[in-house]
Amino acid sequence: MNKITTIDVLNEELIFTIAPSGNGRKRIFHARMVGAKLEGTSQSEGQPTSLVKWTGVRAPVITEKDDGSWKEGKPIELFNGKDISGWKALNPGVEMKWSVKDGIMRNAPPTTDIISEQKFWNFKLHVDFRIIERSNSGIGLRGRYEIQILEDYGKPAGTHGAAALYSRVAPSVNASKPAGEWQSYDIRLVGRQLTVVHNGTKVLDKVEVEGLTAIANNADEGEPGPFIVQGDHSYVEIKSFVVTPLVK
Repeated sequence: MNKITTIDVLNEELIFTIAPSGNGRKRIFHARMVGAKLEGTSQSEGQPTSLVKWTGVRAPVITEKDDGSWKEGKPIELFNGKDISGWKALNPGVEMKWSVKDGIMRNAPPTTDIISEQKFWNFKLHVDFRIIERSNSGIGLRGRYEIQILEDYGKPAGTHGAAALYSRVAPSVNASKPAGEWQSYDIRLVGRQLTVVHNGTKVLDKVEVEGLTAIANNADEGEPGPFIVQGDHSYVEIKSFVVTPLVK
């Protein structure tokens, strides 16, 4: 998440800035209400070619809770162990370097993230994955919320560490295994309530997902969405990706 450094309303126009932590240029945002939406622009200070037009909408109120009333549907294996059918490139303009060998799906960075063709709402997910030293990947839920995959064995838990709701909520402990070992995530998402079990240890317990993370490819928070496996940063291997829809 980016911290707003200044904010004001002048002549019914919202103006705010976000300054980077390093020496980069601050970004300036302007917006006005148009109906129920914010219509605006942003650009880096002194760089007119960086201008971006954007539209802001209110996040939907999602009232569903993980209250014990949700029943498990039929498990769906999104990875069949043979090929990457059921997945497609998130960025079609980047070379697709994902393959399957000996029942393991792997990438060859730099390449695109991949996105599931099926979409889901409330679910539980089991993923078995393996990474190498300095690996950085992630699993996108509903195409909006990233659970971080990171080679950080023995390091303090943090909002950018393994099993974090990326940039938002840190795990209670760092349950990572050393690079080269198979690891697992068991993830449960009902409404905005998120639970993550990392290698058998519950590290997020019904935390509230308050908004998007950087992996998001859509902002339709009230709608079902796909899974994303991040592959543009570094190496990751997947040998199991099983989704169980949760229904009333």
